[in-house]
Amino acid sequence: MSNIRIPAVLAVVLLLDACSLTPVLEKPLAPLPASYGEAAAPASPAANAADLGWQAMFGDPRLRALIDLALKNNRDLRLALLNVQSVRAQFDIQDSNRLPTLTANAGLVKQRAAGVVDSQKSAGLGISAFELDVFGRVAALSESAFARYLASDENRRAVQISLVGAVADAYFAQRLAEEQLQLTDRTLADWQRSLELARQLKSARQRSGLDVAEAEGQVATAQADREARLRAVALAGNALDLLTGVHGPDGLPPGMALDQQPVLVQLPAGLPSDLLTRRPDIRQAEQALVAANADIGAARAAFFPQISLTASLGYASPSLSGMFDSGNRVWSFAPQITQPLFNHGRLRAELRLAEVRTSAAVVEYEKAVQTAFREVADGLAGRATYGRQLEAQSRVVSSAARRLELSRLRYDAGQDSRLELLDAQRLLYAAQQTQLELRRNEFGNAVALYKALGGGLRTE
Repeated sequence: MSNIRIPAVLAVVLLLDACSLTPVLEKPLAPLPASYGEAAAPASPAANAADLGWQAMFGDPRLRALIDLALKNNRDLRLALLNVQSVRAQFDIQDSNRLPTLTANAGLVKQRAAGVVDSQKSAGLGISAFELDVFGRVAALSESAFARYLASDENRRAVQISLVGAVADAYFAQRLAEEQLQLTDRTLADWQRSLELARQLKSARQRSGLDVAEAEGQVATAQADREARLRAVALAGNALDLLTGVHGPDGLPPGMALDQQPVLVQLPAGLPSDLLTRRPDIRQAEQALVAANADIGAARAAFFPQISLTASLGYASPSLSGMFDSGNRVWSFAPQITQPLFNHGRLRAELRLAEVRTSAAVVEYEKAVQTAFREVADGLAGRATYGRQLEAQSRVVSSAARRLELSRLRYDAGQDSRLELLDAQRLLYAAQQTQLELRRNEFGNAVALYKALGGGLRTE
């Protein structure tokens, strides 16, 4: 034993590497159909919206600037990044337990006994209490910690995708509110002129007070609607401020009207199986499953003996000059075996808990896959129908505008009542508002599909 060296001890430690008790992970078969259904265009394995950067997806320079601000300043994204760093540090701490800790020491002891002063000098290297991972407990814990680190990084990516989509949604909501406010202002001004004309005609005894009352009610409706639009503009602005982390940013490019927005609404969807590699939330659920499975291995290994080792090698001598002579060598080797005997079923309960958590992780993974498929299918259904709906709504607006023009001519000629004119005005106003909402909803659907397909990470 006098020839023991620290490197030899390390070699023994590495040779006694884990006999893993972690079960082989069988990833559940993804509950995905072969295609998205009739709403999807023919798929190409190389085509997917995730390959589009958000700058290619959104052409409005103001929206691009807002997304860029959000990626730099958003607090949720910062927290997600800090969480990644925190989980990475936890993995580094756990993984460090797989190798022994070496310490260097030097000491000097002086004492006086029977009038004689004695001194003892020492120096050496030591291994602190270190578990020989014969049954793979430490390795399993390290694997679990690493999988959780990967899951946290996938969560950061998912947060970024959600942030890009949220900024786009809030911006389109702001554009909708502003354009609806402009439409309401124009309509209110027109209806106020009609009210003034009705009052003049009543004063001239050409119209009854009923016409005035109807016109007053119409103006009041538009005034109430205007307040709702003002509120919507303010709320949309507040939402953008929160997402970008900047209050009322200056120097942004002017925004573009909804009917001029260069947003890609016909997005390539690829194949359903693409979701497994492109959606960060699915990859996060997969890593959570890996971590839970590794925890089973650690729980199993806890039933077996834990072998720990403490060792040291050094020199000790009364004099410094001769301390490193071969005769002054000192060493210690202290292995220890600990076997759990009676713990009131705690180890079995911990194993059952790990197994249940793994089963839950399987369910979460399957749920993430099914949710992703549903979101893509919903987006494709919107992609297939919004264009046709907007085209039909445009015809509704044109028809309502022609009706109002004819109704105004008939009213001026005394052939129609004021009620007919009011109905024509309300119909056109409602049709125009619906057209704006449909355009905004089409963009919202495109954003949702872009997120569902894993887009929002690339900036090119």
